[in-house]
Amino acid sequence: MAWIFAALNTLEPPIVECTMSLLFERERPWFAERQPMLDQRVRDRLQQLSDRLGCDEWLDGSFGAGDLMMVTVLRRLESTHLLDAFPDLLAYIARGEARPAYRQAFTDQLAVFETASSATKPTADR
Repeated sequence: MAWIFAALNTLEPPIVECTMSLLFERERPWFAERQPMLDQRVRDRLQQLSDRLGCDEWLDGSFGAGDLMMVTVLRRLESTHLLDAFPDLLAYIARGEARPAYRQAFTDQLAVFETASSATKPTADR
């Protein structure tokens, strides 16, 4: 349970701030000055996670809900260069994504979004 909270409350906030800045603030005059600070905040958290993971496959011994959440949060960085310096975390993400439980959870969540999306699409009968 602690790793779920760590993923959502320690790692995800700086990742969201950093990636949202990349998406929506590039044209702002202060972007070039601010973005390195945001990148460093994420790198600091990634370093802490990398140090904690060490040579272990999973955060708490065996694969669990904390790993499921952490991998999902880390995937938000796929469109950035920030994970490049952390091959151990890239391997961790790959291990997590390869797990049947992860693939099932991802598939189930995607189905929820696809159902909601199709329910809001206009049809010829509406």
